[in-house]
Amino acid sequence: MPAFTTRPEIRGTFGAVASTHWIASAVGMSILEKGGNAFDAAAAAGFTLQVVEPHLSGPLGEAPILVWSAAARRCAMICGQGSAPAAATIGRFQTLGLDLIPGTGLLAAAVPAAFGAWMRLARDWGTMPLAEILGPAIAYAEGGYPVVERISETIAVMSEMFRLEWPSSAAIYLPQGRPPQPGQLFRNPVLAATYRRVLAEAGGGSRETQIERARACWYEGFIADAIDRFCRREKVLDASGRHHGGLLTGDDMARWRVPVETPLSFDYRGYTVFKGGPWSQGPVLLQTLALLQGFDLDDLDPLGPDLVHTVVECLKLALADREAWYGDPDFVDVPMATLLSPAYNDARRRLITRDASMELQPGRPDRRTPRVLVGGREIAAAAGLGEPTVDREHPGLGEPTLDRQGMVAGDTCHLDVIDRWGNMVSATPSGGWLQSSPVIPELGFCLGTRMQMFWLEDGLPSSLAPGKRPRSTLSPSMAFKNGEPYMAFGTPGGDQQDQWSTQMLLHHVDHRMNLQEAIDCPAFHTEHQPSSFYPRAAKPGLVALEERFPQETRTALAERGHRLVVGGPWSLGRLSGCAREETPEGTIIKAAANPRGMQGYAIGR
Repeated sequence: MPAFTTRPEIRGTFGAVASTHWIASAVGMSILEKGGNAFDAAAAAGFTLQVVEPHLSGPLGEAPILVWSAAARRCAMICGQGSAPAAATIGRFQTLGLDLIPGTGLLAAAVPAAFGAWMRLARDWGTMPLAEILGPAIAYAEGGYPVVERISETIAVMSEMFRLEWPSSAAIYLPQGRPPQPGQLFRNPVLAATYRRVLAEAGGGSRETQIERARACWYEGFIADAIDRFCRREKVLDASGRHHGGLLTGDDMARWRVPVETPLSFDYRGYTVFKGGPWSQGPVLLQTLALLQGFDLDDLDPLGPDLVHTVVECLKLALADREAWYGDPDFVDVPMATLLSPAYNDARRRLITRDASMELQPGRPDRRTPRVLVGGREIAAAAGLGEPTVDREHPGLGEPTLDRQGMVAGDTCHLDVIDRWGNMVSATPSGGWLQSSPVIPELGFCLGTRMQMFWLEDGLPSSLAPGKRPRSTLSPSMAFKNGEPYMAFGTPGGDQQDQWSTQMLLHHVDHRMNLQEAIDCPAFHTEHQPSSFYPRAAKPGLVALEERFPQETRTALAERGHRLVVGGPWSLGRLSGCAREETPEGTIIKAAANPRGMQGYAIGR
């Protein structure tokens, strides 16, 4: 008999949508009900998330999107991750006296890719007019949406910054001079007007023509012009403690086009898992599976110390390789085939012992010598992380996290869709957070800060270079079962995305939990590796886990040397997923979403 879960695993035959906000899930389902396909529904839900979760994603952020087209029988990755501006060189930052790219402000803005990614999805795979796709987002921006508690918390923490340094953000997010209260209707009419102008400039003609005109006005028209002016004219306070202008220009916008790529994949116990390339951290999940397939996990207690220890130690090795080898493959030679090969992982697996490792141990694929930075400083990879770069602060395990200066770390959204025809989408929109950068007044939203994931040191796979993609944490997932498309899934969470997604997959595959059971199961992650976010610190040996893990498990993990930080009972992860299963009686579409944070929801029938 299935275990008690916070909500049922949704089951039906028509379609399903799961996302990090109930309004976005409902919008996606409404598009399916109107006859749209999964691609239409995902785009409409994605634009809605920009409105109702402005602390987690925005119109000038990113949106990597995995798609499965039932008609084309093709799995593709729409790389909604923008590249560095032409002026973004290591030398330029050195002249500013910076050894890390600030995590807030204008300097960290890459080309905003989300709009281009959603337009590519809608144009090449969708069926509905652009007005139907943008309509729900415009309606909520104009008419208002109920604010969730964490929006209020984020704005409250940022309110002094808004008033003193970012007045254009105060104009939007401090109505009547104070943060909106939880449950209060909140509007962003400037954002709505921007999208209405996009629709007006898209004009008439075919659906494809409208979408192309909309893309052009975003990247070559009034949106690009506003960004160019703002970056040239404004100098804003950022995380460095100083005021800087931006590097992004209209020319950078005009030159950019969204790539569509073949995703990477790995076979694990009858499932084929698809992820983005090494411009993202997506291959971490695949490398972790390559290590874990050498262990018998079926009989391990999902809440026991052996399971947690084994998964954490495999994650440490995969994340160490992320630091040493991942980068934009258009610029660097990433030895991906070797990193996923049996021989390499057989050797790496032997590094795992009964005790927790305190070292950062990247491998030497094809006899290469790794170089790793933590907090801007190079370390001896085999010798441990070193105290000077260790972040000893653990200010909170929830999302978003407040740092000791009161700044609010950004986070992410996620959505999954499966329709009645068998099309599938998994997308992880992020960036352009209200707390990342000042609002551009005439647009109603702000730039992203994804370039903070570059290193300002030559010779590394993720070193900054013009036109290069930062090594993104954004990481949607898909899985086939016995060769057939089966599941779209993922989570927000920065460096934790592929850690929590790995756990969901293991609980579903090895522990035979349904989707909701796998999501509800107590979660954990490691922060052993250098963070992808400013100030790029590491916490060697740290394992964060929810307090629902038994005391016996915590004691055993501590005895093995893990440095435990115990969070609230429902504090880690925001997973969601949809799956499509063929049975003798017919096709069943399933969905589930995370109860943590009281926002995520799955809808289906």
